[in-house]
Amino acid sequence: MSVEVEKWPLRVPFRITGCTMVDLDVVVVTLEHNGYTGRGEAAGVDYLNDDIPGMVKQIEGLRPAIEAGCDRNALQELLPPGGARNALDCALWDLEAREAGQAVWQIAGLEEPRPLLTTYTLGAETPTTMANGAKAFADAQAIKLKLTGEASDADRVRAVREVRPDVWLGVDANRGFTVEHLQDLLPVLTQARVQLIEQPFAVGTEPEMARLSSPIPIAADESVQSLADIPRLLGRFDTINIKLDKCGGLTEGLAMAREAQRVGLSVMVGNMVGTSLAMAPAFLLGQLCQVVDLDGPILLRDDRPQAAVYQNGRIWCAEDVWGGASAASRYSR
Repeated sequence: MSVEVEKWPLRVPFRITGCTMVDLDVVVVTLEHNGYTGRGEAAGVDYLNDDIPGMVKQIEGLRPAIEAGCDRNALQELLPPGGARNALDCALWDLEAREAGQAVWQIAGLEEPRPLLTTYTLGAETPTTMANGAKAFADAQAIKLKLTGEASDADRVRAVREVRPDVWLGVDANRGFTVEHLQDLLPVLTQARVQLIEQPFAVGTEPEMARLSSPIPIAADESVQSLADIPRLLGRFDTINIKLDKCGGLTEGLAMAREAQRVGLSVMVGNMVGTSLAMAPAFLLGQLCQVVDLDGPILLRDDRPQAAVYQNGRIWCAEDVWGGASAASRYSR
């Protein structure tokens, strides 16, 4: 096992509630066995203090177990949900596929992957800046707007809808709304044909859906981390946003998607920003999802040589990006 930390600059600063990103640090785990190589990437979850040094410490702490042959099922018991487990879990999936001569989607019991419509995310800026950004995403068929709970949220939504009357539109508050702000904003969101409101409220303050009377579905992001959280979301959310860095990898992500669908919640797959190495396992999870938000590499200045393809508003990850059956595929920055 080898563990590396990489820094990937963003194209432009990216603002959400309480945070502006200028670059991205990720942990990359590489596992080698009998001439086969598997890799996994994780950025961690900043609001859970799941930072790079902590992730590296967790991963290194499992070096004896991993190098002794720990598999994905055992890993679930050795680490809690989070970025460290995600990097290891995805590396184990990748290695297993290459050793077995099968693609990950086959091992996971999924149908053969298809290109997926993905959102393109606009950071919270002035209405004019966001409208210009929406126009610049000319290929986008779905756009997600970061909102902050500020009075300008309404103008942000109107400005983007005016220049892009054709796209699916969602908004993401990153816990920045009060109930009153959302209620005041709902007429604007409805008129703009917004189709999803993501994480409007702080974790632990989510009101019952009946109190909100929202005609627009509401998705949980920060309010759902892992499979164990799903039961308490019923009656409060319509959709869950699964991110592999939150839940600890593709193994848990698949279990969450299947359980959410069983209990009547729709499913969204998101990302904490990342290269195509992080998007590829999430792309497979996206095959089970109704909403896909996998635009992470678009926000970066550069990507890996084996990269996801973004075309006509869709994402496609070939097997040479991650999770393919060929032992010959190697990764490099």
